[in-house]
Amino acid sequence: MKKFKFLTLAMCLSVLVSCNNTGKGALIGTGGGALLGAVVGKIAGNTAVGATVGAAVGAGAGALIGKKMDKAAERAQAIENAKVEEITDANGLKAVKVSFDSGILFSTGRADLQPSARYALTDFANMLREFSDTDVAIQGYTDNQGWRGYSAAQSYEKNRQLSLQRAQSVCNFLTSHGVKYNQIKMCEGYGEENPVASNSTASGKAQNRRVEIYMYASDAMINAANNGTLR
Repeated sequence: MKKFKFLTLAMCLSVLVSCNNTGKGALIGTGGGALLGAVVGKIAGNTAVGATVGAAVGAGAGALIGKKMDKAAERAQAIENAKVEEITDANGLKAVKVSFDSGILFSTGRADLQPSARYALTDFANMLREFSDTDVAIQGYTDNQGWRGYSAAQSYEKNRQLSLQRAQSVCNFLTSHGVKYNQIKMCEGYGEENPVASNSTASGKAQNRRVEIYMYASDAMINAANNGTLR
């Protein structure tokens, strides 16, 4: 089915929230630099995440980008309630995926950020400013729980809309805390699609209710790596 997308970031509105969070982020893997997960953009038909490469990326440039992304992953580990994975983007370059459970960010059935989300997302916004040469994609997801009084098809659409609104809320918060609009290249809602766990259990549904944020090499980072100037 056609994905429900939000690509015009000028539509984002500022969000004001407050308070804090608990629990440290975790790196999913067995060591720094481990490439885990499938290529972004090839998971269940997701839109590809990765800059359009104007020139071939050599092994040396790829290694420089990998080191930069290792630093980003290490920094992300310190963010409260963040699950961090090092993956590869559509160009085969190392990228970073940071996931937040929707229960940490939102109340059930709502898209406005909970006050307790402020600490983690403020820290994440600070991180994105530190790594301003990365591009960012934000994807929202839900479980397959139906909505009372709605048909299965209507519930599916409402879940897509909710996931999009939640992705927008995260986008709005980040840009209201200093992240430049042009750094966030994609903000999409996928609803029930691409589950990471079974929807047959409560714990599985909780894992599927999430917001994923991808950091990947921008054109500027790729060019700097090709020129040997990336630090």
